Amino acid sequence: MAGDSYALITGASSGIGECFAHALARRGQNLVLTARSEDKLTQLAADLAREHSIKSDIIPADLSVRDSAPRLAAILRERGRSINLLVNNAAFGARGEFWNLPLDRQMSMVRLNINALAELSYLLLPAMVERGEGAIINVSSTIGFQPAAYTATYAATKAFVTSFSMGLAEEVRRHGIRVVTLCPGSTRTNFFEAGNYGVRDMPGGLQAPEEVVEEALRALDRGGGLVVPRLLNKSMIFIQRFCPRETVAKFAARVFRPRNVRQQP
Repeated sequence: MAGDSYALITGASSGIGECFAHALARRGQNLVLTARSEDKLTQLAADLAREHSIKSDIIPADLSVRDSAPRLAAILRERGRSINLLVNNAAFGARGEFWNLPLDRQMSMVRLNINALAELSYLLLPAMVERGEGAIINVSSTIGFQPAAYTATYAATKAFVTSFSMGLAEEVRRHGIRVVTLCPGSTRTNFFEAGNYGVRDMPGGLQAPEEVVEEALRALDRGGGLVVPRLLNKSMIFIQRFCPRETVAKFAARVFRPRNVRQQP
């Protein structure tokens, strides 16, 4: 992966994205790091430069804003950065009744979780196809396998990511491009606090983000594919296949129902 090529990591300033940065740097991979916080990116780049002999660029950007992904791709071209690995990690969620959550926040969620991911894939894939090599890691979620009340928009965005990524993997395989569809469950990041998810409400506890990243990179080394970390998560997804969708939706509603919302009979 090293040499003059770079890995682009979105949402790189914390959580799973930051762990990807450290893990790839240990492999000698040059990095382009993007997130909203310039201060956090600057500190991360300094840490990586001190600990590893790699090149590390930062591009502060809010990918939930319209046309931000094309602008990011243009900056990469201006800097002459050849991207051999795209890690689409940036995302956020929100918990609550759909009609009570701010509409602009939910539309920003759609733009970040879906639009930016698809746009960056579209903009960076042609060069990978031309070279006959490259890789994409799209970070989805186990919630994408089920309809989930009280976080309906977020769950739907992750359903898109999973379906899109697995379909794309089959398209690009013959061009030598690997795609990893990473579907972690509850992971120890700031996601839950930012989205008003109760950590105590998450079944099975939280997994370390380092473990999630390690599983994703092992899958990448094997040629890509669907990755669901943890046996508990794999088991829950397997069981759902044999349950009516309505039953799965009712179970998810019990898990994600905010405490100030009355439970349905």
